[in-house]
Amino acid sequence: MTALKEFDRLEATGLWRPAPDVQRREVVVSLGDATLTMSDIQNRPLAHWSLGAVIRANGSAVPAIYHPDGDPGETLELGEGERDMIAGIDKLLRAIDRKRPHPGKLRFLLSGTIFAILLGLAVFWLPGALERYTVQVVPMVKRAEIGERLLTQIARVTGQPCMTPDARQPLRRLARRVLGDTGSVVIVPAGARRSAHLPGRIILLHRNVLEDHEDPDVAAGFILTEALRARQSDPLADVLDHAGLWASLRLLTTGNLPDAALDAYAEHLLTSRPVDPPMEPLAGRLLRGRAAVQPLCLCA
Repeated sequence: MTALKEFDRLEATGLWRPAPDVQRREVVVSLGDATLTMSDIQNRPLAHWSLGAVIRANGSAVPAIYHPDGDPGETLELGEGERDMIAGIDKLLRAIDRKRPHPGKLRFLLSGTIFAILLGLAVFWLPGALERYTVQVVPMVKRAEIGERLLTQIARVTGQPCMTPDARQPLRRLARRVLGDTGSVVIVPAGARRSAHLPGRIILLHRNVLEDHEDPDVAAGFILTEALRARQSDPLADVLDHAGLWASLRLLTTGNLPDAALDAYAEHLLTSRPVDPPMEPLAGRLLRGRAAVQPLCLCA
């Protein structure tokens, strides 16, 4: 490195000590091309320091003390009257330091980048990934248990399901006719929605669906609609999506969902607007289930 023009061949008087046990001696200090040279009064060189390996030992204090990097025993002291030399050396040291690679900064940038990536994964990817994994590993028995617990929470709002002996057998026949042996239908006496579905292949029907329509095909249309909604969006995934990350983690680790999460989802389910399933698959299912397509307008 070439010294800055304003400090080219700058000279000063200083005190140089070659070793800790050697007395200091007065020297002439010259600032040249990339070097700091100490000479005696006869201009005989005593030491050459590379500016790239010079360290100021005492910050901004005066007298300024310098030493070669790795050898603090050899020192150069510049007093109050040599401020031009001190300023020149310090300016060159700062310029050298700016051009020098800084592994610490690189590590900081890499660490910050990795942390930002991990934070992004934790915020945007982890909740969805954990929910999907939980939905995949939860067995049907546990899904049915969650569905029954939700049904208990819902019953606090809608009233107890209609499960009299006279109603139980026709409901089973209707569910078997429409769903086969893979689901159950529960009639609730109240609520804002006319139909809904729960984990465990449980489908809820409002009592008015049966009381207001004599044709059982209407009820079959509602049941098939909910079955298709459940196929579109996994009922357990809907519960976990509403309950949040910690509910998914708790279900995965303990096998249980908190009552508060189920209570909140039950309220959400009863008050939210259902998503309409695709019409073509629904019409096909209605025809295959021997239910009339005409009552379909009542199911949306």
